[in-house]
Amino acid sequence: MIRNVIAVIVMSSILIGCSPTVKVQAPSEPININLNFKIDHEINIKVDKALDNIINKSGLY
Repeated sequence: MIRNVIAVIVMSSILIGCSPTVKVQAPSEPININLNFKIDHEINIKVDKALDNIINKSGLY
């Protein structure tokens, strides 16, 4: 009985000594984020023929 208690104490101390450790450390170099992007757009306008004639006559375009 005492032998089992001693074995449990020894095993628990071994397991506690082997617990993993986690270190949180800032990087030594700054973090660089390179954002290269290109935006293309295209606008399509469809105009009715009658409306197109009115715009052409008034000189709005």
